Amino acid sequence: MSTKEKIQEDVSVVEKEINQNEIVLYNDEVNTFDHVINTLIHACEHTPEQAEQCSIIVHYKGKCTVKTGEFTDLKPRCSMLLEAGLSAEII
Repeated sequence: MSTKEKIQEDVSVVEKEINQNEIVLYNDEVNTFDHVINTLIHACEHTPEQAEQCSIIVHYKGKCTVKTGEFTDLKPRCSMLLEAGLSAEII
């Protein structure tokens, strides 16, 4: 018979709790795909592929989270989206 030895490691994990917010972009019937894509590239620093995927999701699903982060980082980005005529909010 063998004896099984159980080893329990104490792992201490220090996590910094950060309040994450999201910019949600909503669909509209006014803006073109190109305008939405270019605005996401500029305001949210998306790659062209990311921006295109978000625009398609917004078109078919009605909304899409386009950026996640701290409120202080998201506020100016959301303002750029709104100034460009897009419908967005921080939640």
